[in-house]
Amino acid sequence: MSVLDNKKISFIGGGNMAQALISGLVGCGIKPNLITVADPSSDAREQLAAKGLNTVDPMADPKSAVIGADIVVLAVKPQMMKVVVSAFADVLDNQLVISVAAGLSTDLLSNMLGGYSNIVRAMPNTPSMIQMGATGLYGTDNISAEQKQLATAVMEASGLVMWVDDEEHMHAVTAVSGSAPAYMFYFIESMVDGAVALGLDKEQASALAMQTMLGAAKMAMNSDDAPAELRRKVTSPNGTTQAAVESMQANEIGRQISEAMQACYDRSQALSEEMSK
Repeated sequence: MSVLDNKKISFIGGGNMAQALISGLVGCGIKPNLITVADPSSDAREQLAAKGLNTVDPMADPKSAVIGADIVVLAVKPQMMKVVVSAFADVLDNQLVISVAAGLSTDLLSNMLGGYSNIVRAMPNTPSMIQMGATGLYGTDNISAEQKQLATAVMEASGLVMWVDDEEHMHAVTAVSGSAPAYMFYFIESMVDGAVALGLDKEQASALAMQTMLGAAKMAMNSDDAPAELRRKVTSPNGTTQAAVESMQANEIGRQISEAMQACYDRSQALSEEMSK
């Protein structure tokens, strides 16, 4: 039995992230007919309806997706949020609102919603599309224990969930998971290029690099050892791995990663400030 059983969930916006979350929910046993999607694209509505979901044209009937819903997921671009939510803010009545829009604080969202404060802010990442996501959540003081459970269940359908107790920490979540799939892709890209330079063809290099990244991540997740200890265990003295690790240390790769994350954090803060103006 799930806390989401018989709960009506409405998505405002039916783009990639919304569809990723919907796929996870349906995969976890949520009945499609309990999910409503409001999207202005007739093609998108047709595709979603074919999967058994309820669809609404928000241009013609902006409030129907919200009335009667238990959970409302805001999955529209931050720049469009104010215009979109103003069309239905007056009919919100104790629904849990979850926003996946980057850069919009709960205070700003509450202002857009006419003072409504049952809001959870989510920072998912793109692996949510294959139910392997990592999402940070922050809720206002108005969120009840039951609503916190509901928000957790919605996002857990697409992967790992972590709550933070300070909204400023959402910038750190962005740096370590929200934007981080791109870091992993960049590392894989560099490994493939390096392997090709050493003589492997691109198909071989890609397969080996991606499987190694996946295997190392799973090994770290399933081990009681910290990543530093796992690294030590596979680094034989004077061996090939030690040569590679020493090269990375000499080039201060760890410092460069930290600086990249700081740059991501700083930009997240700046975007949030820009959206608040």
